[in-house]
This record gives sequence, C-alpha cells and structure tokens, in this order.
Amino acid sequence: MALLSLAGADSGYAPVNGLKMYYEIHGSGEPLVLIHGGGSTIQTTFGAVLPAFAKGRKVIAMELQGHGHTGDINRPLSFEQDADDVAALLKYLKIEKADIFGFSNGGNTAMQLAIRHPQLVRKLIIGSAFYKQSGIHPQVLASFPHATADNMPPVLKNAYLQAAPDPSQLSVLVSKLMKRLLEFKDWNPADIRAIKAPALIMAGNNDVAKLEDTIELLRLFPHAQLMIFPGGHGTYIGEVTGAVKGSKLPELAVQVMEEFLAGQ
Repeated sequence: MALLSLAGADSGYAPVNGLKMYYEIHGSGEPLVLIHGGGSTIQTTFGAVLPAFAKGRKVIAMELQGHGHTGDINRPLSFEQDADDVAALLKYLKIEKADIFGFSNGGNTAMQLAIRHPQLVRKLIIGSAFYKQSGIHPQVLASFPHATADNMPPVLKNAYLQAAPDPSQLSVLVSKLMKRLLEFKDWNPADIRAIKAPALIMAGNNDVAKLEDTIELLRLFPHAQLMIFPGGHGTYIGEVTGAVKGSKLPELAVQVMEEFLAGQ
C-alpha cells in the first residue's frame, strides 16, 4: 500500500488546550479516530492503511503536541494530556462518540482516552502499546537515553522537518518523548479493568513491548480480543519504519480491525 497523499482531505487547525492542533478528515460514515505514534505524523504511521479505512468511514486523524503540523507549547508530554487534547478535538468537531485506533504511543493515548473520557469511546483498538515500563523490551528501554534528533530514523526526521511550523524544535520533541518514556509510571491495572469499551489488542511478535506483557494487558480488559502478527513494530499496518515492501499484512490488519469494529 502506498502512502496517502493529502489531496482530498478536509484539514484544518483546532484550538485545543493551548494548541493549534492539526487534523484531517477523510471519507464519510461512522467516525474512526486515528492516533499516531511518537515522533510520527498521520502519514508516517497510517499512510498505508488510512485509504482503506476511508472507503467506508469518516476517518479523523490529528497530529499531537509538537508533532507534524502541530506546534509545541511550553508543557511536558504526557499520555493523559494527549488524551485530553484528543477529547477536546472531538468536542470541537462535534463528535459525540467514535471508534478509536491508537498505535504505539498513540495506543497509550487511546487507553487514557478510554479511561479519562469513556463516553467518547465506542470501541478501542490498541496497537503496540504498553501499560508498565517493565513491559518494554530491555534493549529498547536502554536505547532511550541515547536517542537524539541526529539518530532519529531518517524517514521520521524528514517528515517532521517538512511539516513542522518550526523545524528547529525537533531536538525538543525528541527530548520530551524520551523523558516521558524514561519517567513512565506504571498505570494502575484497576483503571484498565474499568474500561467498558470492547477492545482489540494488536502487536507484532517482535514488537517494542514484550509479547507476554501484551497478553497480560489483554487479560486486564473485561472485553478484549488479541491479534498477534508476524513482524516488528508497525509492520502489520505498514508504519514507515517497520514496513516491509510488498507485504499484505496491512490489508489483513485492516480486515481484522473492520471485522472487530463491525461485530456486536
């Protein structure tokens, strides 16, 4: 699947908790909200699957604080704040309830949205996320203190530089992202157990989070299903840093997600 062009998207900026948050709307139908990964944009995370979703749904995607077209402001990054920002965007767009799909850091944000704003969430898809720091593979966690703008994956770096209102802020974004991950405080399992929305948990078998932690996360949800795909972080949705040329996994992943969303 090729990356989606911005052509045809209804895009704009919403005043959200001190941000000018960039958003796009593709297609029509029941709303599906897409929340991208850390250091990413709408396109780098979802470009390979968004066109398929937009064939039958109203797809709402945003770029979170400091990401892509959305400028940064003087506050740290937190998954809780990101969730509040997404909730405020949906209120601005007059979306009363939606299905939510968050990938990687966006999956953490999606969980917090379901915890903090349950009235907004019909069904929840969580891709490649975690709820406790020990759930991250040790070698991945050990790499976080060494992450800089210079060693950022080039495809993510270039996407940021092309979209950002102030490209000089890339090092600030990387620093904030790593601080959030390194200082992550494990979430209370009771908060996840209280999520009533049906959930689909997805991951690669060689993902950032340990497989056993992903299964543990599944068991916390009162109403959840699990889908493990072959491959690494984002391979199954064609995320640009994990995409495999010619792979049919993104098409399969969309089919799995659409079946989950359509089910009772």
